[in-house]
Amino acid sequence: AAGALGRDKRKRFVSATAANYFGLDPAAVSAGLRASPELANFLDDGNEFLLVVQHSGAQLTASNKIDTADSKNNVLVFFKLRPDVITEDNLHNNILVSSMLDSPINTLYQAVRQVFAPVLLKDEQWSKAFDPKLQKLLSELEAGLSTILRRSDPNYMGTKFSENDVRAILTPTDEFQFWTERAHHGSKLCSKERASHFRDLFKGIEKDYYNLDSLSLFEVVDLVETTRDTVDGLWRQTEHDPYPQLRMHNLLDVIGGCLGRFVQRKLAALNLWEDAFHIVKENLKAGILICEQWVSACVHLTGQLWQRYTLHPWKNEKYFPESLAKLGKRLDEVLTIRTLHEKLTFFLPAGEQNALHLAQVFEPFAGLNPLHYNPYTEPLWKAAVSQYERIIAPAEQKIASKLKKFISEIQDSPQQLLQTFQKYKELIKRPNISKELLFERETLLAKLEDTVKAYQIDFETRCHGVPGDVSGPLLGKNLSEVVNNIVWIRQLELKVDDAIQLAEALLYDLSGFQTFRRSADSLLEQFKVYEQEQFDDWSRSIQSELSNPKSGLCIQANSPVMELDHISGTLNILSSDHLVTLLREVRQLSALGFSIPSKIQHVANTAQKFCKQAVILKQVAHFYNSIDQQMIESQKPMMLQSALAFEQIIKHSKSGPGGKAQITWDNPRELEAYIQKLQAAAERLSTENRKLRKWHTNFIEKVLSLMNIDLLRQQQRWKEGVQELRTGFASLESQGFNSLEMKAWRQHWNHQLYKALEHQYQMGLEALNENLPEINIDLTFKQGRLQFRPPFEEVRARYYREMKRFISIPNQFRGVSETEEESIFTVMTERNADGFLTAFSKAEDLFRRLAEVSDQFKEWIVIGQVDTETLVKKHLSSKQDWEKNFKALKVRGKEAERLPSLGYVCRCLAVMYY
Repeated sequence: AAGALGRDKRKRFVSATAANYFGLDPAAVSAGLRASPELANFLDDGNEFLLVVQHSGAQLTASNKIDTADSKNNVLVFFKLRPDVITEDNLHNNILVSSMLDSPINTLYQAVRQVFAPVLLKDEQWSKAFDPKLQKLLSELEAGLSTILRRSDPNYMGTKFSENDVRAILTPTDEFQFWTERAHHGSKLCSKERASHFRDLFKGIEKDYYNLDSLSLFEVVDLVETTRDTVDGLWRQTEHDPYPQLRMHNLLDVIGGCLGRFVQRKLAALNLWEDAFHIVKENLKAGILICEQWVSACVHLTGQLWQRYTLHPWKNEKYFPESLAKLGKRLDEVLTIRTLHEKLTFFLPAGEQNALHLAQVFEPFAGLNPLHYNPYTEPLWKAAVSQYERIIAPAEQKIASKLKKFISEIQDSPQQLLQTFQKYKELIKRPNISKELLFERETLLAKLEDTVKAYQIDFETRCHGVPGDVSGPLLGKNLSEVVNNIVWIRQLELKVDDAIQLAEALLYDLSGFQTFRRSADSLLEQFKVYEQEQFDDWSRSIQSELSNPKSGLCIQANSPVMELDHISGTLNILSSDHLVTLLREVRQLSALGFSIPSKIQHVANTAQKFCKQAVILKQVAHFYNSIDQQMIESQKPMMLQSALAFEQIIKHSKSGPGGKAQITWDNPRELEAYIQKLQAAAERLSTENRKLRKWHTNFIEKVLSLMNIDLLRQQQRWKEGVQELRTGFASLESQGFNSLEMKAWRQHWNHQLYKALEHQYQMGLEALNENLPEINIDLTFKQGRLQFRPPFEEVRARYYREMKRFISIPNQFRGVSETEEESIFTVMTERNADGFLTAFSKAEDLFRRLAEVSDQFKEWIVIGQVDTETLVKKHLSSKQDWEKNFKALKVRGKEAERLPSLGYVCRCLAVMYY
């Protein structure tokens, strides 16, 4: 029977798979499992779909159902695709194998998340065939399982978090989602508010992490810096209970893992050995920077800043993301190898490269992915690097001689020498080349010693001076003195550090290196002492000012937020600019790594709470104090009600019993509501002012256009222009502006209209005779004499009537005045009386010339004033007399044709009046 069991391939497959999974010897544990009836049921019964194998002591036990009571032990599950008996033929296409860790929910979640969701939602082939509705359901299933896992913490719905249970937090987005869910489903208001606060702090980076793969390496470099600020703000927040340290530790870890995997995915798209060097270089640098920045952020935050933060100190050791640091180191090695190869090919001509087989230098790395860093790949990587170094050894000998010659040509120029060593540092630090450049490296060491001495002299010259002076520290932009001095000394520290790093990389084996290092370290120590002295002096000065009520740093939470000076009428915000400066200094010094004394930190925290409100209130106060200058004088009565309402809100802060301030800094909700009222009132007043100024500007354009419209010939356009102004006033009145309040503004525009009307009135008087409407007059011969039609006196009366109509325009003009108001335009007629004399003089001259018109026709009417028959009988007696007169008549007829028309036209301007 034992032999039969051993020959059953089906049972061998199941027992061997289970033994390997649990790390056991198949020969030692397989017999018991193969003989189990549960295994036989699974294999031989088509109705049995499930086989569950567990590790119990030194043996494996089998079952045909999952025991949910014991979820801590690992379980291996075999299950069928179809209800068939398992045979050797269908063994490998009808059995699925799955492990179950922790819980069925977690196992299902991880399977969906890691296996099925990526295949069915992202794989091009399967996503096309997968129904969109099912895709949505699958996404919802993944999100739901994730939520259940996060809520599996028994304290999830309580008032306190379980700081240890972060099993479901595998990515930064899991942490974001955790706080979002707790903000909606927490059991207590304080718990929800705390979660909402944390959720809001994450919002600055949440979107980027959700869409991380859509970002470039260079964009994620910026994201790392933003993430650092976010977690720092999260740790330092004081509005609610502190963020749990173990949870923050896990968050820093999962962010590091997320960034590392992102860098690997992005760089996997490149062929690191064959793609163009500039592309590989830029991407590798970005990847290295991401790793280094996050490692540096974690070390700095947990090793310095947070350990010194007295309100919520980081306990125990600093957190160091080792895996990310080693990935960054591996990327740096790849970059060094590529850079070295690039510089080798730069120095060596093509012929020498071929002779030295430089084209094959990357062959040791074939089949090895440098992005896959782990303890198992590290020996393979080191072996490949060692083989690579053996290949390039001959090329290094060639390069050494070339560099030696090049450096000898520039050794008299210290700056150029330093730049050259910095530029070819990767080549020079190679052991073979370094040995050949011994003399040149000793020269470099001497130059570095001189450079460090120069830094020391510069420091000693400037350290006691005032920033910006010739003998003082260099002046930065928008920095207080203490921060400026520390930033200046930090810059000097960086320069000395650069010299030390260059020396450590290239000169560590020289006899004078230790002396140089001691002097450089000594100078750095002086810098540190100076830096600390600056900070200590600042701390003492601020703490001294805190005890002085007049310093501006002693803001009390229960003090009023503002006061209205009844003498000057100005609104003053009771918040010192000195306090804002202190807050900025505390932030900057904290960022520079200094531990702020608790007394100063407390004042800064108090100022932080009020800073935003103080800035808003100062903006409102500035508006209140300057709105008078922004208003047009004649429009001020129109805005009186809004201004009084605004002022009433301001005075409300002093309207409590006994005149005590009701709005104070220590009541944030009331202060916030008060600020909103102030802003709303200020906005109403500002909007009203902008609207009225716009109407005023529009009126200016209309009146200016009237200045250029002829009052004589385009009187209708004058009427339309004035009517537009009237319509504007009516529109504002319909919007709620009181007619009495608009009186000053109406009066202002009446004066402007007066100017425009008088200008056109004077122009019209000067040209009145040439521009009155046309009067057509016929000269007729009637009743034996010449006569005008219409009669001369009627023409005269009509002409003077039109003149009178124009002259009396100001008497009828109302402008934009209301009916009952006294007109200011009537005086215009009297003020321009001198112009009437000219107009009447020209009129009389015109009628005189009209009267003279008939004189030129007198000799032509003589024939009509005698008895023609008597005259003919008397003078025409012969044929010759008749012929002679007929000829004279023809000549006279031709002369008559050359006479002007008997119709005489006088042109006068049309007069329109109001």
